[in-house]
Amino acid sequence: MGYIKDRFKAQADTQIQVIKGIIDEHGNKELDKVTIGQVYMGMRGIPGLVTETSLLDANEGIRFRGFSIPELREKLPKAEGGSEPLPEGLFYLMLVGEIPTHEDVEHISATWARRSHVPNHVFDTIEALPPHTHPMTQFCVAILSLQTESKFAKAYKEGISKKEHWSYTYEDAMTLIARLPRIAAYIYRRRYKNGDHIQPDGMLDWSANFAHMMGYDKDSFKELMRLYLTIHADHEGGNVSAHAVHLVGSALSDPYLAFTAGMTGLAGPLHGLANQEVIRWIEELQKEIGSECPTKEQIAEYIKKTLAEGKVVPGYGHAVLRQTDPRFVAQMEFAKKHCPEDPVVQTVWNVYEVAPAILDATGKIKNPWPNVDAHSGALLKHYGLVEEEFYTVLFGVSRALGVLASLCWDRALGFPIERPKSVTTEWVQQFIGSGVTVAG
Repeated sequence: MGYIKDRFKAQADTQIQVIKGIIDEHGNKELDKVTIGQVYMGMRGIPGLVTETSLLDANEGIRFRGFSIPELREKLPKAEGGSEPLPEGLFYLMLVGEIPTHEDVEHISATWARRSHVPNHVFDTIEALPPHTHPMTQFCVAILSLQTESKFAKAYKEGISKKEHWSYTYEDAMTLIARLPRIAAYIYRRRYKNGDHIQPDGMLDWSANFAHMMGYDKDSFKELMRLYLTIHADHEGGNVSAHAVHLVGSALSDPYLAFTAGMTGLAGPLHGLANQEVIRWIEELQKEIGSECPTKEQIAEYIKKTLAEGKVVPGYGHAVLRQTDPRFVAQMEFAKKHCPEDPVVQTVWNVYEVAPAILDATGKIKNPWPNVDAHSGALLKHYGLVEEEFYTVLFGVSRALGVLASLCWDRALGFPIERPKSVTTEWVQQFIGSGVTVAG
């Protein structure tokens, strides 16, 4: 597996010199002015960290190494007979910065297959939890129990050079990514299928094997998993899960510990649960109207009712995006090809036709357009994956690709421990009153 690792190191060595030059020549240049509102309101929009793998543009959506979602669907290698990109290819792109060949993707897929064996103690740890334990709790506990396998932790204890941190981080990242589908599928079968587990198939690609182990062997569902795991992989570094991995990793916690931190953030209702809320909102709409296929007029009235009750329309709006999320569009195109008659899918499309204008008319919503969560749950439901609490685990398996690729870059570039400055409200009051900075 060495040549991809070597390519990553060559890219990192070049980038180190680029960053060194930027810091030397422009290190004191201000990127932006920080307002008191930004300080109090979650540091929204403050440039404060570097993530090499992706960049979110308010008008164009997410770009992975400069490539948009439509470009990735066109350019990334696909499984034989398939039309959706393989996530292995996206991981290569985020890591190396170049579109991979089919051989590169097959190499990663084979490497992950070889590393996918999960130690028995991990399953024992999962089984020690009550069967009704939330899937994300089981997922996080399982990842922590895998930490016994960390090459980074062992090497650091033995006293490795800082210049070697990236290498052991890479090894841990590759092994962890390889094992996540097996762990997630095991949790799914344990929680929802009476513990009737399905053994992995080493001849399948990463996504298809995940679908197989969950018990979904339709070719179109495997295609959905390839698309889903690709488009959910990364979304800049400032979102909670990505930032948590970066932050904890900056303390030189190993990838298992850092990734678990990201997953506990992803489990939060304001981050990774939105697709569940969309489905529940649609189901409540259908129940209240008394039809699986409410009309656009009925949907419009229900949206207005939702807003009048002081609630949000889930799946609409985004902290950064100011247009329809390209990830929503990719899923809509998938649905038009594979399940255009599904009533929930049709309702998602009808909501898309009427919601933006209603939301925009309120004058209170900066982005009235749908994000990725507005569609993903409907597709999962169509194929029978109806267990909504598990959706965040799927998100977590995908997000591993981006945050662990970023963690490799953090260590390769030698980024320091993250330690932003905080102030007190008293400091802010003195600053406002005097107009000068007061020592905090």
